Amino acid sequence: MSYNIGSPSPIQPLSLGNVVSAGLRLYRSHLKDYFLLALKAYVWLLVPFYGWAKFYALSALISRLAFGELVNQPESISSGQRFVNSRLWQFFITILLMFLLIVGIYIGAVILAVILAVILGLIFYLLGVPFGGIAQQGDTGAVLITVVSLIIIIAFLIAFLWLLMRFFLVDVPLAIEDNIDARSTIARSRELTQGYVWRILFISLVAFLITLPFQIVVQIITTIIPLIFAPLVEQNSLVFSTIVFLLNLAVSFASGAVVLPFWQAIKAVIYYDLRSRREGLGLRLRDHEI
Repeated sequence: MSYNIGSPSPIQPLSLGNVVSAGLRLYRSHLKDYFLLALKAYVWLLVPFYGWAKFYALSALISRLAFGELVNQPESISSGQRFVNSRLWQFFITILLMFLLIVGIYIGAVILAVILAVILGLIFYLLGVPFGGIAQQGDTGAVLITVVSLIIIIAFLIAFLWLLMRFFLVDVPLAIEDNIDARSTIARSRELTQGYVWRILFISLVAFLITLPFQIVVQIITTIIPLIFAPLVEQNSLVFSTIVFLLNLAVSFASGAVVLPFWQAIKAVIYYDLRSRREGLGLRLRDHEI
């Protein structure tokens, strides 16, 4: 069965539905390989620093392999793994830079929130609406404060999501492109996503809703496990507490290994789509079943 999402125009973007369906096809057709890679990545999380870099690199490897399928240049896992392993240090630096960037954004947001709070406090004080009596007043001033506060919270949430989408593809260029390092892969993500933030956000929302039922089931399982072992934990707290912890850890790793490849496949399709529109890669997937 052929799967063709091409169009007469080589730079016409994929629809939201095509991005998600292409990600699902890649995920289903390579589930075993991608799952094992993701599971291996999660196990590496137990090793500080080096293991975190391995997790990031193996996650990005899934996107590299998926991208190879999209451009009809499939690659073996061993070949792709050699490539990402050669950039392991760059993956670690990318993690560090992103951490510093997020901390900087958080500090900036806090400073901005304090400034806005001071300004709003002065405005409301001049309007004669003391903060101590807001809950009891129920008047126009209190309503105004509530509305303005909600608007500010929503604005901060939107700004956070916007920034998050600008860095959505940070790991992908580093796993695929030549002559790129930790700094340039961050800049590359910002370059590719410019002007398409809300589209990526909608795709991410659909992908999240697809995985939500599975996540709910996993959450139920991790809640039930301690309840099952509760009587045993009371008898021998150390041994059975350790067993409960290891079981929940195993469930978390296994469930993460199921979901992670789907997200990395979605990333690969978005990356392919953005490069298609910006750099003319074309929009035809492989002419046979992925």
